[in-house]
Amino acid sequence: MGIAINKAGNGDKIFSYITLIFAWSIPALLFSLFLSLMVSGWPAILNNGPGFFVRSVWDPVAENFGVLPFIYGTIISSLIALVIAVPLGLGTAIYLTEISRGKTGDWIAQMVELLAAIPSVVYGLWGIFVLGPIVANIIGPMFSGTLGFIPIFSGPVYGLGMFSGGVILAIMILPTLVAVSREVLMTVPNNLRESAMALGTTKMETVTLAVLKPAWPGIMGAIILGLGRALGETMAVTMVIGNRPQISPSIFAPAYTLASVIANEFTEASSHVYLSTLIEVGLVLLLITVIVNGIARMLVWKMKQI
Repeated sequence: MGIAINKAGNGDKIFSYITLIFAWSIPALLFSLFLSLMVSGWPAILNNGPGFFVRSVWDPVAENFGVLPFIYGTIISSLIALVIAVPLGLGTAIYLTEISRGKTGDWIAQMVELLAAIPSVVYGLWGIFVLGPIVANIIGPMFSGTLGFIPIFSGPVYGLGMFSGGVILAIMILPTLVAVSREVLMTVPNNLRESAMALGTTKMETVTLAVLKPAWPGIMGAIILGLGRALGETMAVTMVIGNRPQISPSIFAPAYTLASVIANEFTEASSHVYLSTLIEVGLVLLLITVIVNGIARMLVWKMKQI
């Protein structure tokens, strides 16, 4: 009996050590990724200096690099995606958690989850052959014809540009927004809803005052998680954003993103400094994504403490 207990105890210890190794392998992987990018990108960091972040020149022949147009394209296309996806995703999450009581809600939830399973290259093809012509012939002329005096709608309209990239990103971050927002809304205690309804509030007032208000930190976390997903997306955005390193106020103008320049030019990097600079771009993208996701996790964690 004693021997059997000792064997069981040793087995538990071995099992605990194995799972501990698995668990620590994830932070170790992230740290090694960051370290390898730092080491490989160090020559470019020394060569480009702090001006790398504010220069608009991208000249691989002269080895003169600036990443400002890529940061601009990444941020603007991601903000366009948030403007489209946040009301759509939040409205869907409210319907699924607060209004739907039948199979329709389950069916819609499955369709939203299915969006996450579609390969990004398929979104890119749809953007080139369907969304691009619609933007060039309908949406762009409509906005530039009526609101062209506003800088963001001014200038020539291109089918492939920041707006098309933002629409594609909005579709791609919707599953994240809806899933996290649903989880957050479901954590709101039912007694808050019941108390509001006992005071005679309507359904809309109950959702607005008793559900959305306490859930707001978690919803902000969902939005920032979606932003982190948009910042790092590569293939679909590369196919529809136009890939031109410029800073234009118009949302219909072509642009470039941090992820796109890495994907497009990595195989063409002929010099050591050029290759190291692309790795430095990847390091910048990694740092932005880690910071954004860290803020989102902190907000979601704060929501769970309520």
